[in-house]
Amino acid sequence: MLLVLGMQGTTAKAEKLVLNDICNGVYSAKGYGGLTPMLDGETYSRLSDDRRQIVTYSFRTGEETGVLFDVGNVKGKIQLDRIDGYMMSPTESHILVRTETKSIYRRSHTAVYYIYNVKNRTLERLSDGGPQEVPLWSPDGNMVAFVREGNLFLVKLLFNNSESQITKDGEFNKVLNGKPDWVNEEEFSLSRAYDFTADASMLVWIRYDESEVPLYAFPWFKGLMPEREEYAEYPGAYEYKYPIAGARNSTVTVHSFDIKSRVTRQMQLPLEPDGYVPRIYATNEPEKVLILTQNRHQSRLDIYLANPRSTECRCIVREETERYIPDKVYEEFQTVEGGFVLMSERSGFAHLYLYDLNGTQKRQLTSGDYPVTSFYGYDTKTGTTYYACAQESPLRRTVCRTDQKGRATKLSTQEGTNSAIFSKSFKYHLNTYSNLNTPPVYTLCDATGKSLKTLEDNHELREKLATKELGERRFFTFKTQNGVELNGFMVLPADFNEGKKYPVVMHQYSGPGSQQVLDSWHTGNMGGSLYEQYLCQQGFICVCVDGRGTGGRGRDFEQQTYLHLGNLEAHDQAEAAIYLASLPYVDGKRIGIWGWSYGGFNTLMSMSEGRGVFAAGVAVAPPTSWRYYDSIYTERFMRTPKENKEGYDDSPIGRASKLQGHLLICHGMADDNVHYRNTAEYAEALVQADKDFGMLAYTNRNHSIYGGNTRRHLFRQITQWFSQYLQEK
Repeated sequence: MLLVLGMQGTTAKAEKLVLNDICNGVYSAKGYGGLTPMLDGETYSRLSDDRRQIVTYSFRTGEETGVLFDVGNVKGKIQLDRIDGYMMSPTESHILVRTETKSIYRRSHTAVYYIYNVKNRTLERLSDGGPQEVPLWSPDGNMVAFVREGNLFLVKLLFNNSESQITKDGEFNKVLNGKPDWVNEEEFSLSRAYDFTADASMLVWIRYDESEVPLYAFPWFKGLMPEREEYAEYPGAYEYKYPIAGARNSTVTVHSFDIKSRVTRQMQLPLEPDGYVPRIYATNEPEKVLILTQNRHQSRLDIYLANPRSTECRCIVREETERYIPDKVYEEFQTVEGGFVLMSERSGFAHLYLYDLNGTQKRQLTSGDYPVTSFYGYDTKTGTTYYACAQESPLRRTVCRTDQKGRATKLSTQEGTNSAIFSKSFKYHLNTYSNLNTPPVYTLCDATGKSLKTLEDNHELREKLATKELGERRFFTFKTQNGVELNGFMVLPADFNEGKKYPVVMHQYSGPGSQQVLDSWHTGNMGGSLYEQYLCQQGFICVCVDGRGTGGRGRDFEQQTYLHLGNLEAHDQAEAAIYLASLPYVDGKRIGIWGWSYGGFNTLMSMSEGRGVFAAGVAVAPPTSWRYYDSIYTERFMRTPKENKEGYDDSPIGRASKLQGHLLICHGMADDNVHYRNTAEYAEALVQADKDFGMLAYTNRNHSIYGGNTRRHLFRQITQWFSQYLQEK
C-alpha cells in the first residue's frame, strides 16, 4: 500500500464540523479565476469581487495597473449597479457587459448586454428586442452577433448599432440557429455554434432542426425557494426536445451569411443524416473555415476545410477508432496561424498534433506513455507547446512546455494538481495548484515557471480548518482478484485506532474518462473532502476508488467498458469493498456505497453485483436504464439499443431482483438531464421484485438538487441512512 500522509488527528479541544456549515460554503476555498489576458501580453483583466469594476493587473507583479470599467464612472443615462461578466472586443476599445443573466441549461443562459466604449465611458444597449444569448465580437471589433429565440442577429457599431436579423426560421422546439439543442450543448460542451470569418465579411453557423426529435416533459409545482405562483392552483409542465438512445436526433446543417450582400448559403457538407457537427472554427484565412463532423457512433472524426462563399467542403483529416473518440478532442481543439492542433489518442494516450490547412501533419507536439489533459496554446513564433499532463502519475497534473525539438520542460514546481492561464505572449502564466491537503494556491509565474507573486494561498481557510477535528487522508493502491491495479484514497477519523473495526462509506462516480482519485483539494465532496471528514466524525472511514473505465491511465484502461457500461465498474467497486474488508481496522459487514448521477447508477449496479458486499447504499439522480438517457452520451459508449440489446439489458432495472443491502434513492423531479423517469421506473421494478427501499423526491429541483434548504436536507438524509444501517446499535 502506498501512503501519502495528510492532516493528522488533532487535539481533544478541536471543534467538530457542522453539516450546515459545510453545505453553506463556510469552508469554501477562495478562487482567483475569470482572467482575460490582454493584447499587450503583459497584463490581464478581471471582474472585481463586488462586480462593479473591470480591473487590469500586471502579469509580472500582480499589481493593479488600471480600471477599464467602473459602474460609478459611466457617462450617460444608463446606470448599472453591478455586472455579471464581460467580453473584451478584439481591439480592446469596447467591452460587452453582461447583466440580468438567467440560466437555461448547464452551459446556456440569456442576458441583457451593453456595449461599453472604453475611451468615452459610455454604455449603450446591445439590443432593445429582448435578452440575448452567446454574443460574439467580429474580428475587427466593429460588429457583434448574437442569438435570440433561435435566430441570429447582427449589430454594427459603425452604423449607430443598427441591428439586422440574419435568420427568421428559429422557433423553440423546432429550429435553432447558431446555438445547440439540449443534447448537443450537454454532450459536446457547446453553447455557441457560429463564428465570423477572419475578415469579418461572413458568418458561418450550425442549424439544428429538432422538429422531429421526440418531446420530453416534466412537471412544475408551486414549490418554495423559489416559489412559482403561476402553479399555485394547477401544476404546469416544461416540454423540450430530448432524444433518448436510438431516437431521432436533430438534423444538422451548416450555413454561411455574406454580411455585405446579405446572401445566405448552405454548405455542401457530406454529412450522414444522423451525423453530428460538434464544432466549427474560423481560420486566419477568410476563405477557409474548419467544420468538424462525426458519425452517429462517434467512432470517426472528419475535419472539413470549407469555403463559406463557394460552399465547397473538402475532408482534409479523418480519424477513426474501433470504439469512440472522446469529447475531450473537441474541447481541446485549437486553430493556429496557418493550421490547427488536434488532440488524438491514436498512440493509446491523448497527445497533440500540429496540422496545416491542407490536412498535412507537420509535427507531433507531445508524446509519452501518459495523457495530455489540457492544451493551453501553441506559439507559432517559437514552435513551443503549452499544456498540462499526467506525466508524473495518473493522480497528478503538471503544467509543461515542449519546444520545437520535442524537449519537454516542467513549469509547475509542486506535486499535486496544477493548471494554468497564459498571457498572450506566453511570457507569464497564472498557475493554480492544490493537493489533497492544500487548498488552491494561485501564483503568477514567468516563462520558466519561476514564482513571481502569490495572489491567493487560502491561508484563512487553512487557519480555520486547523481548529477543526480532521483526520488523516491517504492514497492507496491495491490489486483486484483479477490482477487489475486500482487507485484509491481514504479519510480516517481524527481519533483513528487501528485496533478498532470501523464501518466504511465508499463514494464514487466511475463514469467513462472521469477521475475522482486525484491529488487535489477538490478530491472528495465539498472541497478538502470535508463531507468525508464529517462522516469520519460520525465514526466512519471514507473511501473512494477509481475502477476500470476512469481517466488518467490511457485509452485502453478507459475504453474497456465499451458496450457494457456498469459491468466492470460495479465489479471493481465490489472488489474494492472485498479488499477493504481484508484490512484489520475495517468491519467487512458494514460497508456502504453512494454516488451521484453516473455514480448513482454504479451504486445500484454495485449493490446488485451478486456478491452482497454492500450493506447500504445511496443513489442520487441515477440513470437506471441507458434506454432513458440521451443519444449522444449513451451511444458514444453503448451504440444504440437495437445494436446492443444485451448491454442495455444489463442495467439497475434489469438487476432489480438482485439488489442487496438497504437502498435510499433520491432524485429531483425537474431534472432535465437524468430524468425523474429513471427513479420512477426503477422504483416500480423494485416493488415488483418485492425489494424494500427508501425514496426521496425533491420538488422542482434539477440534476444538482439545490436551492433553499435542499442541499442540506439531502446530505443529512445520506448521513442518517448510513448511520442507521452501518453503525452498530
